[in-house]
Amino acid sequence: MSGFDHKKLDEVIHGRVRLAVMSYLMTARSADFTELKSALEVSDGNLSTHLKKLEDAGFVLQQKGFAGRKPQTTVRLTEAGDAAFRRYLEEIAAMLGTGRAGE
Repeated sequence: MSGFDHKKLDEVIHGRVRLAVMSYLMTARSADFTELKSALEVSDGNLSTHLKKLEDAGFVLQQKGFAGRKPQTTVRLTEAGDAAFRRYLEEIAAMLGTGRAGE
């Protein structure tokens, strides 16, 4: 574990729900709020709180609009979020001894 430094893990991403959001968006790239809530099995308030923290860090962007007359929030991964999540995964890989972070 010589290359692993736990202090390098991004605290914003490391939370369970935020990690799940980032993982979901790495594949989907964007999702509406209802889709995320359902996929992650969290409450509206819980998801809103975690999305706000990710948005404040610049990792996701929330766009509010309407689908017909129904309000809709779309969440998408930003370039900064993509890069931060890739760094996070590299640090986890280093911790497991499967990556090259810190070499």
